[in-house]
Amino acid sequence: MATDDYAERLRLPWWLWLCGLAVATLLAVELWMGAGGVRAWLPFVVLIPLTLAGLWRAGRIRVAVDGGELRVDDAHIPLRFVTDAVPLDAAGKREVLGVGSHELAFVVQRPWVPGAVQVVIDDPADPTPYWVVSSRDPVRLAAAISATRPQ
Repeated sequence: MATDDYAERLRLPWWLWLCGLAVATLLAVELWMGAGGVRAWLPFVVLIPLTLAGLWRAGRIRVAVDGGELRVDDAHIPLRFVTDAVPLDAAGKREVLGVGSHELAFVVQRPWVPGAVQVVIDDPADPTPYWVVSSRDPVRLAAAISATRPQ
């Protein structure tokens, strides 16, 4: 990894795993309610693994700057189309994603990650004006994008 490269995974905090499992277990208990037969075990066998899979999927997003591209999960854009990268704190993220947000913006935001980076795009073939990407270290991500971007 070069010095300008950056990578992070937007994992869930431990307390969200705990809350998700508690809610799944509570729902399974509600469905069971002392019944016998299949209703005794099926809610637990179905709901808890589905909840774990959903939580894992929500926390698997990878944000990286490498090989001259910004990668966010499966999406990627060459940095030659990036004109600016602006780090945002929680208030800035809320403002960018609020009422004045652009309907064609590409947004990957996670509510448990307070910061974000607004990446301004200038690609004639793409109507997307900017990306908003959650990041635990938005200043470092913006710096990596700016440092790696061709001038």
